[in-house]
Amino acid sequence: MKKMIIVSMALILIIGTACSHKSSAKTPSQIDKENNKRTEYAQGNFTYEAIPETFELKVTKDGTTETIAEPQAKRKVTNLKKTKTETSWDYPDEKLHVTIKKQVKSLDVKIHSTNPKTCHFEWPRVDAPTYTLPISEGKQIPQNDPAWKKFFTTDKEQTMNEYFSMKFFTLNKEKFAVSYVMPDTFNNDILFHTDPAIQFSINHTFSSVNKEKDYKYSIFITDNNPVAIAKNYQNYIKEQHQFTTLAEKEKQNPEIKKLYGAPHAYLWNSRVLTDADMHWNKLKTSIDDPLFEWMGNLLDKYGEDGATEYRTVLANIKNGEMYQYEKNMMLNSFQYILQMPQLYNPAIFKNPDTTAKKYIDKGVANLNEQERYDLNKHLISSHISGLTTPVDEWGQSNVTQIIEEMEQAGIKKAWLGLPNWVNGLMNPASVDAAVKAGYLMGPYDSYQSIQQDASIDWNTASFPDPKLYEDATVENEQGEKLTGFLGKGRKLNPTLVFDAVKARVDGILAEGIGFNSWFMDVDAAGELHDDFAKAHPTTQKEDAAARMKRLDYLNKKGFVIGSEGGNDYAASDIAFAHGLETPVIKWDDPDMRENEDSPYFIGKYASMDGSIPTRYSKIVPIKEEYKPIYTSPVYSIPLFKLVYNRSVITTHHWEWDSYKVKGQTGERRLKEYLYNTPPLFHLDEANWKLHQADITANMKNWTPFQQEALRHEMTNFQTLDTDRLVQKTEFGSYLQVIANFSNKDFQSNKQSIPAHTALIINNGKKTTISTDHLE
Repeated sequence: MKKMIIVSMALILIIGTACSHKSSAKTPSQIDKENNKRTEYAQGNFTYEAIPETFELKVTKDGTTETIAEPQAKRKVTNLKKTKTETSWDYPDEKLHVTIKKQVKSLDVKIHSTNPKTCHFEWPRVDAPTYTLPISEGKQIPQNDPAWKKFFTTDKEQTMNEYFSMKFFTLNKEKFAVSYVMPDTFNNDILFHTDPAIQFSINHTFSSVNKEKDYKYSIFITDNNPVAIAKNYQNYIKEQHQFTTLAEKEKQNPEIKKLYGAPHAYLWNSRVLTDADMHWNKLKTSIDDPLFEWMGNLLDKYGEDGATEYRTVLANIKNGEMYQYEKNMMLNSFQYILQMPQLYNPAIFKNPDTTAKKYIDKGVANLNEQERYDLNKHLISSHISGLTTPVDEWGQSNVTQIIEEMEQAGIKKAWLGLPNWVNGLMNPASVDAAVKAGYLMGPYDSYQSIQQDASIDWNTASFPDPKLYEDATVENEQGEKLTGFLGKGRKLNPTLVFDAVKARVDGILAEGIGFNSWFMDVDAAGELHDDFAKAHPTTQKEDAAARMKRLDYLNKKGFVIGSEGGNDYAASDIAFAHGLETPVIKWDDPDMRENEDSPYFIGKYASMDGSIPTRYSKIVPIKEEYKPIYTSPVYSIPLFKLVYNRSVITTHHWEWDSYKVKGQTGERRLKEYLYNTPPLFHLDEANWKLHQADITANMKNWTPFQQEALRHEMTNFQTLDTDRLVQKTEFGSYLQVIANFSNKDFQSNKQSIPAHTALIINNGKKTTISTDHLE
């Protein structure tokens, strides 16, 4: 693995051994006192110099002067004023007023625009030997590193809301660190430059829809290490009352306790009627029943792909062909029509069973979503006697059975996510089984996009009110509607759809489905918009607030809330996040996303056989050039965990579960322990059988480890060798993890840590995590 050289920072640090700790664990009150103890990291004993014509900014500390904002092209300056602690001036051509004020602990910069039109201002442009950046969990990037230079040559512009998980960036100068901390990251773009070395600048947009025209920084000087940088930021957000612990969230919702020590897994029960539930011989003798022609008519009229392939399969079955292709097509067709509100036809279903008749008497149009699915299941089950197993047994082998086997294997805690709420409403027994086992289970939900004619396959983009498509979608400044996910439909303005959120959630819960968690796509991922529509102008700040309003609504309903990403504007509103530890890897690489013959193709969204879509289950390598950017421990630092370990539980994006990256499963497991990152899996019947032994064995160590780690702040992070391949984290005073990512054993204080191994020391007790059996 590539060696990383950091000027003044490549020091060999000595491991503290377990015997240096006290032998007795601390009481909860002692832990609280330790967690809440404030240490000051900001060093206010510096002076500054500003050169208004170029907006160059320098600081001097202990006799060392550093430029912390590089000079720009000269501008006209008026109204210059200077005192001992404050400098201010105007840029009249740009209609900007600048104020710089020395505070006790920081240097505060405010740039105020008086231009009512949308305008931009690029500042600061920074240059440092190394950068400490909250890219996902955190990265430390030397400015001459060839891998990062190559990456930033093509990915040279990033939206700060989405790219940074926290509201700061840090320059590692020779003798101290300089952190630019922002009150928010709205309307900021990061512009990277790579010739001759990595520099970057921040381009701020003063949007015409935003009446708040201030662009602000608080600049802090700290020691030159990740702990001081992160803890200084933590002090800042605590002062802004933006830090809420899991313990505080737990007081509002005790169910959050079920996350502590839990693995995260998506359960793929995409078919409620499975191969095991069908009596295929009966289908061969029943294929001429009018039901199957009626299904074809429904698929022709309402199915996204029509009924051509379905009718071909009917013909094959009539000709005596009943291979896996025919079975899969029939099961997919059943799944589709079971969701259709148009399925009931009195000319077809002449003898409905008691349950179906109850729903029919109520009025099909009056049924809620879960009742409609139950009606449709009973219509199919009772129409052809013996075609399927009893309806209450449908779908249990691929969900309920997995849950029961997890429980029997001693897995006492788990977060289980469903790809869609339909999977729960069609199979409420599986939700009940999860809750009974003590697990959290919730659906994936999204309000990112709306489609004019959304299909059953994309029900998150479907809303009953047709006016939303025109009246609640986002426009750019040219009056063009922003397109939705994958270029389909339009982007929704979250300030205008709260009633639709409540209607959807209330509809899902109408029959008392046992969900105790909810996963909200995108809301914590930083995809925020200014909406320039004249009827509903909206700022990015208002966009974010509306997203937090709906998360708060779900919180108050008692759900344990998670979201994609985990950017810290949402940290007080969520308990967990998917995507911070391993984010989406290189979204625009055609070899990964489009070229199906490429060894790097990550897979498709759809699965023809009802199993996990290959996009989530296919094990693939990633290109060598991406490893430093996304997965290499050499560049990674636990910035987010140093700030938010007790506040938000973070793990991988669902595209990149713990087994997804070929050749890196072991390395990623070590990092899961080092960073207190729950493993994340995709499970169906086959994948559970494949990984059951490993998951079960790992949980015996993971669950007690995380339960202890979440009680404490992450208090320390160190690299223990010059190659940065042996790393150490500490949680509180007595819990530490040493991970050896290298290919050789590491020796320290008579303690040997084998290659590809993590050592956990908890109050003197040692546990070894070996990855020899993993890729």
